Amino acid sequence: MVVPLEMGWRHLLFENWPIDPAVMTAHLPDQLEPDEHDGSAWLSIVLFTNVAVRPKGVPEPLGIQLPELNVRTYVTHDDVPAVYFFSLDAQGIASVLGARGFHHLPYYYARISLTWTEGRVRFGSHRRHPGARPARYEGTYWPVDEPFSAPTDPFGEFLVERYRFYTEARDGSLRYTDVEHEPWTLYPAAAEIQTNTLLSAHGFQMPAEEPVYYYSPGLDVVASRSKRL
Repeated sequence: MVVPLEMGWRHLLFENWPIDPAVMTAHLPDQLEPDEHDGSAWLSIVLFTNVAVRPKGVPEPLGIQLPELNVRTYVTHDDVPAVYFFSLDAQGIASVLGARGFHHLPYYYARISLTWTEGRVRFGSHRRHPGARPARYEGTYWPVDEPFSAPTDPFGEFLVERYRFYTEARDGSLRYTDVEHEPWTLYPAAAEIQTNTLLSAHGFQMPAEEPVYYYSPGLDVVASRSKRL
């Protein structure tokens, strides 16, 4: 049995597009339904760095740092709101192999850089996973307004106040993991994105609408072991 994990998520950008729910349904396992806000499903890219990733109970200084980005959407199963991951790109080879093998997560090895300079985050990722479709992402992002607590904002709450995520394992089974953390603090954000081929790598056309951006300095997380639905 894989033990639960503790980690911190830092310097996050949530980049969000409205999507036709019927289009999203075609990309999801049959057991899941797209969750909607203002009549749309939502597709998101999330950029951040993991810090102090370690088995639960292990001292924080022994954890590892792992820059990451993921492609995700918002779903329900038995009326429970959750996240569904299409992919998670990360820097560490050993961590990627461990997450794929033991936690049944669709991780892909990528070369990733994340730097924080003068109040802005510069992020770059180049997927290098053998056999995977190539995917690149490059951009800069930063907060632009006052922070707010996500549960006080209907759209912010929809995007981030979710405490379960689903993935589809290589054998076709649906897996889920529960997470624990404090409520999110979000900032409206701006971004300059030079390259983004992540969506096309997963069969999505780039939406015509401009994305909605939120930044968060982050929070600490405990993730349960992966379980079969």
